[in-house]
Amino acid sequence: MWNKTMIKNYEHIIQTGRGSVSVIVYRDQEKPPLITYPDLALNHMLCFQGLFFCPEAASLLLHNFCIYHISPPGMRSLLQLGAAAVCPDDPILSVDDLCDQILEVFNYFRLGSVMCMGAMAGAYILTLFAVRLIKYRDRVTGLILVSPLYKALS
Repeated sequence: MWNKTMIKNYEHIIQTGRGSVSVIVYRDQEKPPLITYPDLALNHMLCFQGLFFCPEAASLLLHNFCIYHISPPGMRSLLQLGAAAVCPDDPILSVDDLCDQILEVFNYFRLGSVMCMGAMAGAYILTLFAVRLIKYRDRVTGLILVSPLYKALS
């Protein structure tokens, strides 16, 4: 299990009931957590690089939050040159499966209430996580959504 005294800015490979997930933790774990979730086929660097390299935004986010970048299954290899292709035998995960993985990440790090930031499909998945899991609805204090996808107006 995760211990808040562990080294900061560290990648954790978390084995969930639906495969492994990469989570990179930046900054002081004593600060309020901010979860990021990228768009499909992107990792946190490719998706959020522009935001976190903007001095004003980086100053605000990095000084006030501990950032937990979640990379969905298969996206971790984008950080590695020459990484193996995704195996065709790997299961295809539904958005519900991805939501379940997010909950397992929360539990792994013993996170209570968090802010979440997602882009495109990542925004959609975080929204589903926040509203579908009624039992855990109080664990999401806010959503920052960048171009969220949706099926229909409500």
